Amino acid sequence: MDRLEDARRHHVRSEVFNSGQGSQFTSDALTDVLKREGVAISMKGHGQALDNILIECLWRDVKYEDVHLKGYANVAELTVGLARYFAFCNAE
Repeated sequence: MDRLEDARRHHVRSEVFNSGQGSQFTSDALTDVLKREGVAISMKGHGQALDNILIECLWRDVKYEDVHLKGYANVAELTVGLARYFAFCNAE
């Protein structure tokens, strides 16, 4: 909840909140805030946890093989670095 409140104060407001159906996402504390802010709530259906397993594995690899190692200072550096990383992965 602290992260949600921080995001609401400092960042652009989301129109949709995507999540699973775990208790942390279905609690009244969270859903009440989202509803009050007019944010649409989108939850994966039962048994759909494996739908995005490949993309989850890809982003895990990107984080551990590039982002965490390079420690980019800003979004511009990250954008260039990710372009290089994916070019390397696609060529090798």
